[in-house]
Amino acid sequence: MNPRVFKLKSRVWIYPGPSSWYFVTLPKQYAPDILKFSPPIRRGFGAIKVKVIIGKTTWLTSIFPDKETQSYILPLKREVRRKEKILADQLIKYSLEIV
Repeated sequence: MNPRVFKLKSRVWIYPGPSSWYFVTLPKQYAPDILKFSPPIRRGFGAIKVKVIIGKTTWLTSIFPDKETQSYILPLKREVRRKEKILADQLIKYSLEIV
């Protein structure tokens, strides 16, 4: 079992602003392990590179620390949402690997 891989469930939410960005907030209990297995030098805004799998769709992206929830948020690209028929407020299962 790879300690850098997390099997998660989260509810999809839309950023309350002028653009319609969709996100999931990773469950808070995984935040310490994600931080532990992430590289010591992170990208802008504390981003951590990850590989995500939802259904049959796999892509590379980044997760971002979120002070409000003390966890991380994962943006969901329009292409992924369309392929996997993901809607706002939907509970989704996904796999996340720190790369």
